[in-house]
Amino acid sequence: MTEPDWLAEGFEKNRTRLRAVAYRMLGSLAEADDAVQEAWLRLSRADASGVDNLGAWLNTIVTRVCLNTLRSRATRREEPVGAHVPDPVVSRPDGTSPEDEALLADSVGLALQVVLETLAPDERLAFVLHDMFGLPFDEIAPMVGRSSTTARQLASRARRRVRGAEVRTPDPDIRRQRDVVDAFFAAARRGDFDALVAVLHPDVVLRADGGAERPDVTTVARGDAVVAGRALMFEQPATRVRPALVNGAVGVVVVVDEQPFAVMGFTVSGGKIAEIDVMADPERLHRLELP
Repeated sequence: MTEPDWLAEGFEKNRTRLRAVAYRMLGSLAEADDAVQEAWLRLSRADASGVDNLGAWLNTIVTRVCLNTLRSRATRREEPVGAHVPDPVVSRPDGTSPEDEALLADSVGLALQVVLETLAPDERLAFVLHDMFGLPFDEIAPMVGRSSTTARQLASRARRRVRGAEVRTPDPDIRRQRDVVDAFFAAARRGDFDALVAVLHPDVVLRADGGAERPDVTTVARGDAVVAGRALMFEQPATRVRPALVNGAVGVVVVVDEQPFAVMGFTVSGGKIAEIDVMADPERLHRLELP
């Protein structure tokens, strides 16, 4: 086998894992793909004779590309004011594909991805690589240009912020989740405010991200009464909801006039809807592979 063939084969073996790392780092499927492609370009131009562990080398490259992207975001501060919902991984309602399962290993729900967006770049890198992928701090430290002790502190700080955000774990029974979400939409269509409140957690959080094209959609709402009031929009006859799995949990694709309008991910915990994350950015919706 020639060296180029060996590199190409090794890259393909690592591609799925690299994409999962990049997605959790960036919360953007398009940027994750760009980071993986950049790793391939660098690999194809590199002298591989000194590469002992190709997987580790590729992981370092992808991580550094992601870190640069995160730092650039922080510098530009171009994100719109208000809610930002990361790209959802949307699958058929009867199950995720092997590719989606790789992206969603370790239960990377949409609610957790939202919290990861609040972390500083170095904290996010240390937390994702150590807590989600099990990399030792000795390997993480050079990626952030810090000592192993500092890398450990970064991950610890991120861990406290994730715990402080009280990310709720979805109920394990997908059918039960679906029953609760179906009841939510049935009540919304009837305009039944009391029935809506009955399926919502008292401290439910609704995040909606309409992007630059739909700033009127972008909002953060808290509390069962407030969220129930917002949900009454689904009684409109032109609105349809199609079942899906969103980051491995129950969700829907909202369709208006036969065109995708939004992807909604639900966190059903304790038989109540605790979080609703709505991605309605037309530009990003267009890039999603919707089942």
